[in-house]
Amino acid sequence: MYIKRNYGFWMTFNWSKKPFLLGGAYAFVVTLIYVLLDLDFSLPWQPMSVLGIAVAFYLGFKNNSSYDRTWEARKIWGGLVNNSRSFGSAVISFLQHEDPNQLAAERKALIYRHVAWLTALRYQLRLSREWEHQEERLSGLYVPNICEEYIHRLDQDLGPFLSKEEITAVNKKSNMATQIMAIQARELQRLRDEGFMDDFRHMRMHELIGTFYDDQGRSERIKNFPFPRQYASTALWTALVFCLLLPYGLLNSFGTMSDLMIWMTVPFSALITWVFFLMEKIGDYSENPFEGTYNDVPITSIARGIEIDLRQMIDDENIPEPIQSKDGFLM
Repeated sequence: MYIKRNYGFWMTFNWSKKPFLLGGAYAFVVTLIYVLLDLDFSLPWQPMSVLGIAVAFYLGFKNNSSYDRTWEARKIWGGLVNNSRSFGSAVISFLQHEDPNQLAAERKALIYRHVAWLTALRYQLRLSREWEHQEERLSGLYVPNICEEYIHRLDQDLGPFLSKEEITAVNKKSNMATQIMAIQARELQRLRDEGFMDDFRHMRMHELIGTFYDDQGRSERIKNFPFPRQYASTALWTALVFCLLLPYGLLNSFGTMSDLMIWMTVPFSALITWVFFLMEKIGDYSENPFEGTYNDVPITSIARGIEIDLRQMIDDENIPEPIQSKDGFLM
């Protein structure tokens, strides 16, 4: 996620310059043929403007729908922050035992296991999908596509928070985050059986387990169900058709002016093409808020914030610092 006040113009242009350059080159060839062969193959601007308005409306629909997916993902993780703090408070206040050392150890185990669940979940959400922009992931910051590397790095990050037996158990499963939370539920039942909490408190903590599964499921729904391809594809192809016809409509307008003004078709075609494809590209890159590119939801930073809050609740040591942005990007 980009956190500075504005994207710079040249940063934006460099990211989206290909349509501008191709649109300008295409318009130059069309205009050159128009001038050299003295052929009037221009199109009336009125139907072109109607087509342009239709494409703009459709791009607006796509961008709104794409933004909804990103904003929903952010709300899910905002709720996960709140639920995690509630869980931490419940661990501190609900668990009671006559042995303070054993009580502290059990509280720490529950908090650490929750941090492990967050870690596994964010790793799973950053695994690439076929429809995502795999080639533009932030190199070095996110988990690469190779599954073996994913397992290796995840094991390293889970090591401080889970026992070796628990890591071995979840490594055999297809959805590690789900299994870690299942272990958490079993441990809560064990603590209830050993008298660390009564039935009411155990039921309340199990309700929090349910909210975590809800948050995980909603995140996985966005991750595993792409923005419908028919809508995404239609926006791309209608914009392309309009931009291919654009120079012919502009020739109709500039062709009635001086011989020099007719060449204004080239820069205006390039500019309008750039604007339309920039809108299309913004929507395209907002569809997948967990893909690990420049504009996704910063779940690594959010997870680190939760870890800091929970570990401070139990007065833990060696608490990490918050994730810092890099060149204006927060992961």
